[in-house]
Amino acid sequence: MNADKDPGEDFKFIAETNAIEITDVKELGGGDINEVFLITTSAGQELVVKLNDSKKYPNMYRAEKNGLETLAGTNTIQIPKVINYGETGDQSYILMEYIATGKPGGDFWETFATQLADLHRNTSAQFGFSEDNYIGSLPQQNNPITDAAEFYVTQRLEPQLELAKKQDFDLGISKYFLRNISENIPDEPPALIHGDLWNGNLLITAEGSACLIDPAVAYAPREMDLAMMKLFGGFDPRLFRTYAEEFPLERGFEERLPLWQLYYLLVHLNIFGKGYLNQVNNIIKKYN
Repeated sequence: MNADKDPGEDFKFIAETNAIEITDVKELGGGDINEVFLITTSAGQELVVKLNDSKKYPNMYRAEKNGLETLAGTNTIQIPKVINYGETGDQSYILMEYIATGKPGGDFWETFATQLADLHRNTSAQFGFSEDNYIGSLPQQNNPITDAAEFYVTQRLEPQLELAKKQDFDLGISKYFLRNISENIPDEPPALIHGDLWNGNLLITAEGSACLIDPAVAYAPREMDLAMMKLFGGFDPRLFRTYAEEFPLERGFEERLPLWQLYYLLVHLNIFGKGYLNQVNNIIKKYN
């Protein structure tokens, strides 16, 4: 947030625009991109406000709103309701439902697995999405593509590889690398995926059920969600067993994990730096 600007101006604008009276504001952890606040209204309603730099991250909250509403429209997994989004000065904001958190119910992982399988059964005629969006702080392309391998290479890997090159990371990619990647991608139809499904984007509600936040939505290979879930951990093995029973995976999924995880590791490399370079290069060597 602009250090010279009174943040109260933003909340005043949000209150007036959305016809609410804010009686309390508490800061929540937001990370590098967003400032996140829990607000209480005079009606006793608790809402979440996220703020970021509108010039640095143009249309981020529009994309987040559309992604959340697309996920919610499947009626598979709980998603926070978006109330509004817009701009106030040099800040963008999104206003949404606050989800109180709790502990998982006894069959939480099995239920979540079934919900995720149901989400992934939502398909489209093409890979991609109705608009480009974001993966973390980086733009994510979603041009319509009919082939799974072409989508993953051109819309996911190539933009991140180009960005890594601009940042002078030495990746040592051979001329066979992208072809080898393509030959290992199963020919499955597009699936609606969350797109950034690490454990920080899974909330356990006060009722003990799953709720997903901060998506990078696309119709994409469904194995991408599962690979991201396995990359940083935090998901019980029961989830993966139940998912495989509900929606069996193509043969060789475990061997393909590095292929999908490369995208997410490239994103981390391009955002956070060379601490991820060895992991990226180890996967590249596998397919060179």
